[in-house]
Amino acid sequence: MGTTKLSSKGQVIIPKALRETYNWQAGLEFMVIDTGDGILLKPVQTFAATTLEQVAGCLAYEGPSKSVDDMDRAVRRGVLEAWHDRG
Repeated sequence: MGTTKLSSKGQVIIPKALRETYNWQAGLEFMVIDTGDGILLKPVQTFAATTLEQVAGCLAYEGPSKSVDDMDRAVRRGVLEAWHDRG
């Protein structure tokens, strides 16, 4: 793990070994996430342009239609199960 310094302009240089490992080039955009005891830099992932025809039906589902409330309940249940499993 390398070290770096914050410049007077608020800039930080990411060590060359890490830039090469992740193939990060000049101009790459990052999300800056506050972790509470520091920050996390994550490259912004952009998706290639697509049309509705290219993606419609890619997650085929056979069965009765689900309401937004049904989906919200399922997500909530999944989160609670994931948190319970972490314990």
